[in-house]
Amino acid sequence: MTIILGENRYGKAENRVFRVTRHGDTHEILDLNVSVQLSGDFAATHLTGDNRNVLPTDTQKNTVFALSHLHGAMEPEAFGLVLARHFLSNHPHILAVEVRLEKFDWDRIVCNGTPHPHAFRRNGSLIRTATVLASRTTTGVRELVVSGLKDLTVLKTTGSEFKGYLRDQFTTLAETTDRIMATQICARWHATATDAA
Repeated sequence: MTIILGENRYGKAENRVFRVTRHGDTHEILDLNVSVQLSGDFAATHLTGDNRNVLPTDTQKNTVFALSHLHGAMEPEAFGLVLARHFLSNHPHILAVEVRLEKFDWDRIVCNGTPHPHAFRRNGSLIRTATVLASRTTTGVRELVVSGLKDLTVLKTTGSEFKGYLRDQFTTLAETTDRIMATQICARWHATATDAA
């Protein structure tokens, strides 16, 4: 039986970037969870134990933190592009990079009717997401940016109807022209690298 090494990748997940930007007494927060996956010429690692092409996951983590420090607060799509471009431009044997980011929003705590300049509570209403895929091609580098959100719960107390649906022998639900409707939204959309940068 012949064993064939298939496509593979490795990386460092769950790198937490928490950045506080201070403008006097007023502070701004950037809270990101960043995961990096690298694909490329890693066959020797798996077949012979030769690690010369392996960028340690600890180095990947340090890269996330260092580039966050160098580039300051930025939207997740833009930061994902910074990371992907860095790994591809500095390591020719890496053929593709996937960076997954989650952005957690924080709201200022209101004290005596005024937003506090440096006290926050986590806004749990949604999580912003971004995925950046960058890969080498014969003509250069191809970049794909997917923006999104997850865990957004919305509710309407009126103005929603459900009628005209398929019925069979097990349908008991009555049609309605006005109801309370709630749902949780997870959405993703493609952006261009230019839009994200």
